[in-house]
Amino acid sequence: MLAAAQTASPEAHDALGGLCRDYWYPLYASLRRKGLSPHEMEDLTQEFFARRVVTKLIFQGVNPGQGKFRTWLLNSLQNFLCNEWDRQHTQKRGGRHLHLPLDLQDAEGRYLIEPGHDLTPEKILDRVWAMTLLDQALTKLRSKYEREGEAALFDGIKDHLTGALDNLPYAEVAVRLGKSEGAVKMTVCRLRREYGRLLRAEIKRTVSSPAEVEEELRHLRAA
Repeated sequence: MLAAAQTASPEAHDALGGLCRDYWYPLYASLRRKGLSPHEMEDLTQEFFARRVVTKLIFQGVNPGQGKFRTWLLNSLQNFLCNEWDRQHTQKRGGRHLHLPLDLQDAEGRYLIEPGHDLTPEKILDRVWAMTLLDQALTKLRSKYEREGEAALFDGIKDHLTGALDNLPYAEVAVRLGKSEGAVKMTVCRLRREYGRLLRAEIKRTVSSPAEVEEELRHLRAA
């Protein structure tokens, strides 16, 4: 992301857009816990990405070797709120600043189905961030199987990735897919390995060195 912020290439634009799409909701959920209204959070989240990320101001003075990306991003948003609170409340909603294609209409619906808890905004960020990483890895894995013409196979066995006790028995899954039980078990094992590899690749993008991947994975599992 730091390299992308130093250029004006289409690839850099796509990278910044990907950052907005991937990580706006964890920030929304963590700050929503502070008691801000949905309308306030929609405006503030949109303004943060439009005025700090797309303009690349957020990257000024960043040292990639210090701290986790999610922590830095949350701190950046909190600083933005402190600096912009008065200005934001004096402007008409939907003002003159650039808006981004964030699915903010769905934000409150997603937030309302989050389980009840007394977690701090920081802990909420960790938990939602972990779920976002899992979803990203799962989406990439399904895309791979879809490109190979095996989307139906993936959808039939994806619930076995976590090893949940309430999954359908392998024998029943095999009948539905027209495969042997042994073949289904082998496919699930391969799927889990691929899923773990993709998840680690996602985490690697958010830490400062490969050595931190396993530490971050343990932290997010706990979250």
